[in-house]
Amino acid sequence: MTHKILTVLAIIIFSFAFTTANVNNNKSINELPAPLPETENKLSIEEEIDQLYDVFSANNTTVPNQESFKNGMIGYYKLLDQGLVKNQILTIIDFSLSSTKRRMWVLDMAHNKVLINSVVSHGKNTGNEFATKFSNTVNSLQSSLGFYITGETYMGGNGYSLFIDGMEERYNSKARERYVVIHGASYANEEVAKRTGRLGRSYGCPAVPTALTNEFIDTIKGQSVLYIHSADEDYLQNSEMIKA
Repeated sequence: MTHKILTVLAIIIFSFAFTTANVNNNKSINELPAPLPETENKLSIEEEIDQLYDVFSANNTTVPNQESFKNGMIGYYKLLDQGLVKNQILTIIDFSLSSTKRRMWVLDMAHNKVLINSVVSHGKNTGNEFATKFSNTVNSLQSSLGFYITGETYMGGNGYSLFIDGMEERYNSKARERYVVIHGASYANEEVAKRTGRLGRSYGCPAVPTALTNEFIDTIKGQSVLYIHSADEDYLQNSEMIKA
């Protein structure tokens, strides 16, 4: 009998000790200080683009100037957010530069690389050596500024060519109607620029050297972004695409 009583008492004491330990453990856990909220040092869009520009500059021997790059990136991000970009390429054409310069850059946004750097023609009525006048009007023979999404390829009078669709109603929405396309041309050649002091001119198309046509079109086709930049004050002040 005594043995049974001692056994019961031992069980009661053990149970009480176990319960007390659990209470103390739970109390310790509950009394732990709450974790501090995570702090996020978010960069502004301009700061992000500045950092990306530094990366491109470090990775490549030639890059667009910082203004055209910044504007191009802001528009690229907007079109990306709209689900319009399927080919992660941004082409920047800087018409503030002389037509004798390699003023077109094809940027691989997935790998931060410049794939192509070339001369490119502007429209006949846009200017001689420099592009100064722009239009979205049919038969103006002028270049159009702003952002485009590349479309489908076709074989035309200028051979292998690529449709581009203007994304800005005021500045380039009539690209299809005007047949403003990407194509190669013998006059879009550095030898022409050396001989005449300027590149040959198109009817408004951004024409590239014939030898580059296939590579260029095959790289940017399929819904990549094309941005045609200029120092044109009207565009720089009023385009919604380049406002962060």
